[in-house]
Amino acid sequence: MKSLRIVFMGTPEFAVPSLKKIANSHHQIVGVVTQPDRPRGRGLKLHPPPVKQAALELGLFPILQPEDLNDPQFLETLRTLQADVFVVVAFRILPEAVFTMPPLGTVNLHPSLLPKYRGAAPINWTIIQGETVSGVTTIFIQKKIDAGNIILQKTVPVKPDETAGELHDRLAEIGAQVLLETLDLLASGKPLKLQVQNENAATKAPKLNRAIAHVNFDQPAPKVKQWILGLSPVPGAYAFWRNKMIKLYRAQLVHTNPVSQKPGTIVAVTPEAIHVACNPGVVAITELQPEGKKRMSAAEFIRGYAPREGDIFNGNTT
Repeated sequence: MKSLRIVFMGTPEFAVPSLKKIANSHHQIVGVVTQPDRPRGRGLKLHPPPVKQAALELGLFPILQPEDLNDPQFLETLRTLQADVFVVVAFRILPEAVFTMPPLGTVNLHPSLLPKYRGAAPINWTIIQGETVSGVTTIFIQKKIDAGNIILQKTVPVKPDETAGELHDRLAEIGAQVLLETLDLLASGKPLKLQVQNENAATKAPKLNRAIAHVNFDQPAPKVKQWILGLSPVPGAYAFWRNKMIKLYRAQLVHTNPVSQKPGTIVAVTPEAIHVACNPGVVAITELQPEGKKRMSAAEFIRGYAPREGDIFNGNTT
């Protein structure tokens, strides 16, 4: 089988398993493109993105970190690498001058079963919407975002009470294998059986923001549970309790029966969980983080903060 010359493009942790999988294969990574180092932490020191860190550990060069993907010097450098194919995993929207450059095209790994959940946060919305299956898809990039022809797909069951973070980690590993299989297909020279996406079945997975992360308990308990799990650990669902913001990381469904207490009211405190009224139903909060404190189990929170039946989780600080 032919060894492909590959330029890998990606930034976050999700892309690292794919980078490592390709680097340890018979294919050749001839360059890595990632975001510039960004300031983080109290001292605002520059920190490299996870893909750059992994590339350095793997001894991959050159590592390109352009601010502008249309910069002529960057484009010329890409050309000199003479890649057969570009591979994109959780990077940026590519200009046409980039994704049309390699002779075999530009392949993207997307963590959903396209055309469902196109956009910036497919894993989060998969959990928020209570899907029982997820998956990964490889496509050829085209102008319309996440709309390219499908090369390979793999379906993955969503585990009960799985958080977005846990599904993220599983899909990153599974996606790396599917991506390598995709590259092997390209290298084989055999005709590809591409699948055109059904635009009528397309759904969106918009970027998450602070407003989305606020938990609304005035909805059915299963929806509240999925909202919390779908935003865990990042950005983290939140509510307010005793004038402090509380992030909520894990929840379980207690029941879906109507309750007399208004949504957001603590209806019971057990040794391991805080039961909160929804509309209808009750969820049990089992992991949370008080403002300015560490993440902790509900049992730790109960021992340290003594929440009481009748307390309210609400959306303001009054």
